[in-house]
This record gives sequence, structure tokens and C-alpha cells, in this order.
Amino acid sequence: MFEIIKNGGWLMLPIILCSIGAMGIVVERFWSLRRKRILPPDLVPQVWRLSREKKLDDVTLRHLKNSSPLGCILAAGLANSHHGRKFMKECVEEAGRSVVHDLERFLNTLGTIALITPLLGLLGTVFGMIDVFSSLMEHGVGNPGVLAGGISVALITTAAGLTVAIPSLIFHRYFERLVDEYVVSMEEEAVKLIDVLHGNREEA
Repeated sequence: MFEIIKNGGWLMLPIILCSIGAMGIVVERFWSLRRKRILPPDLVPQVWRLSREKKLDDVTLRHLKNSSPLGCILAAGLANSHHGRKFMKECVEEAGRSVVHDLERFLNTLGTIALITPLLGLLGTVFGMIDVFSSLMEHGVGNPGVLAGGISVALITTAAGLTVAIPSLIFHRYFERLVDEYVVSMEEEAVKLIDVLHGNREEA
């Protein structure tokens, strides 16, 4: 393995750094985007119970806001529920934008890695091919084996770049889809909260 990396040339270094960065982002996102962390299953029933019992004071709302991304959105709506449906919805949407920004953390970097690593690999191959043809100009084509070996070495960086880019792109798409699903679920819960709170007040 070390010999392959050595033969790939200096451009193998940024490709390896990209692979380490991508791996770190993937592990971090898997940990941070766990469903029970984003959408705790017992949170919504707890909020409804506290709302019915009139126990949603400032301390409870602050704890709710810091508990999870869904809690942050619900707390923003509950804290401003007395200002009317329209203002409450605007507060929920503003909190939602902040939550989505946090959920998408590092995904842009992962997408960039998926984009640039094939280009780095291609650049390394181009440099390698330049060296091969420079050797041909100096020494001729007396030994085809040397030519084939030089070309194979030149292609190492392309293979390395694609090896990093393909899984990076797959995970980038997966996490984007996961975030979209979470956003839809949080929006549904927030809309139900708004409808129930203001529906109850209109009935009263």
C-alpha cells in the first residue's frame, strides 16, 4: 500500500487528506443525525401534556429549546403563541431555518470532497503522463514494459481520487435526503402545534 501511495506522487497527499476528512464527516454526521436525537419519540406527547397542564414556563421552554432540534422549533412556537397564529408561524419558520443549517453542517464540505477528489486524481494522472512522454522523448520506446509501467503509475491517482469520491458522493446524497425527511417531520409537528393551540383558543 505504501508503495502504491509513493508511486502516485505528491498529489496522493491531498487525496489522502480528503479521504480522512470525508471519513470524519461521515462518522460525525451518523452520530449527530440519529433520529432519536433529532426527533425524540417522547417529546411531542410531553409537550402536549405540559401545555394542557399550563406548565410551559420560561425555564421549561428553555430546557425544551436545548433538548433537540425538534424541541428548539416547538419552543420557538410555544414562546410566541400568545402573539397570534401568524407571528407564531413566522417564529417557527425562523427557528426551522436555524435548525436546518445545523443539520446540514459539514455536508457542503463532504460534497466538495466528492467533487474535487476525481479532479485531483485526474491532475495527478496528467502529470504522470507528462513524465511518461518526456521519458519517451529522451529514451525512445525501446522497452514497452517501461512505458506500460509508467502509465499504470500515472493512473494511480485517478483510481485513488475515484475511490474517495464515490463513497463521499453516496453519503452526501444520503445525508441530504435524511435531513429533508427530518425537516418534513418537524414541520408537520410544528403545524399541528400551531393548529391545536390556536384552534383551542378560537373554540374557547
